[in-house]
Amino acid sequence: MTVSLEQLQRCHVAVDLGAARTRVYVKGLGLVVDEPSVAAVNTRTGSLIAVGALAEQMTGRTPEYIRVARPVSGGTVVDIEMAQRMLRHLLGDKLRRQLRRKPRLRAAACTPHDADPLAQRATVETLVGLGARRVELVDTLIAGAVGCGLPVEQPTATMIMVCGAATTQIAVLSLGSIVTAVRIPVGGNAIDEAVIQHLRQRHALILPSQSVRPLQLALHGNGLQLTGPALADIHGRDVATGLARTVQVDTAAVRQAINTPLTAMLDGVGKVLRDCPPDLVADLAERGVMMVGGTALLPGLDQMLRDATGMPVHIAERPDVCSVLGLGAMLDGKIQPMVLNPLAG
Repeated sequence: MTVSLEQLQRCHVAVDLGAARTRVYVKGLGLVVDEPSVAAVNTRTGSLIAVGALAEQMTGRTPEYIRVARPVSGGTVVDIEMAQRMLRHLLGDKLRRQLRRKPRLRAAACTPHDADPLAQRATVETLVGLGARRVELVDTLIAGAVGCGLPVEQPTATMIMVCGAATTQIAVLSLGSIVTAVRIPVGGNAIDEAVIQHLRQRHALILPSQSVRPLQLALHGNGLQLTGPALADIHGRDVATGLARTVQVDTAAVRQAINTPLTAMLDGVGKVLRDCPPDLVADLAERGVMMVGGTALLPGLDQMLRDATGMPVHIAERPDVCSVLGLGAMLDGKIQPMVLNPLAG
């Protein structure tokens, strides 16, 4: 961990700027914001029309003078000004006034593993623009491990898989630090896109952008497991005529279509295990893998990982908010480092 727990305990607010959702934890109040990372802007006046869930509902349904922006991509802030405006509106006037009363407001934020200096700087500038005097950055892998209750400070191996919307991050942790890790540019969005492309090419069907999780609609029931229904009805728009149409989709073909992004995720697990010291791999055989992140809820993904690795696979109790809850636990002082007493001479 690059930042000490003592420094984190001085922070007042923790922020997880994700590609799909933005979450804010305030010391003493808990999780106060959990909204989609979306903002709708009037391009004529520059004014902000909506943020969060309301802005997400506008996607694909706006006139030409309204632009729906996503200021965060792959866990990295790509539009600092828009991210600041979005955060201000998500926090609300009352909460912002409470935070401004802090004499030296400190903030903590999650950053993806191996984030480059420019990405880290963008996160820092976003929070500095909201009034933070100091910003501490914590690796998403460590924050997620703390949030789901893994004993990260102990000298035993724990493996975590953060399944996000844009990226998948996998790591083995021991003694509060990352032993080996990998970040793959494949996540829930890539899986959804594979389903969308399959339906377009095989059935000449365009899914509306607001179809809630097209993958879940297509895979219906038991998802990746072969015991699910053989056929699923999907509603969309015909490519040629533009008219609404319903087609019956073979779920086995859909499973085949999403095989490429899922294989990339499994390859990442294999790479981490190959780079891990043998003693820690022995620990993992007993403890297994903990899955966090919104994509971890994909039906059947845990069983697929279990079959590929032969290790136990667990899904966190609240996988989508583990990272910000982990930061919050550090802010509240609930995590204590392991004390190593020097040997007496």
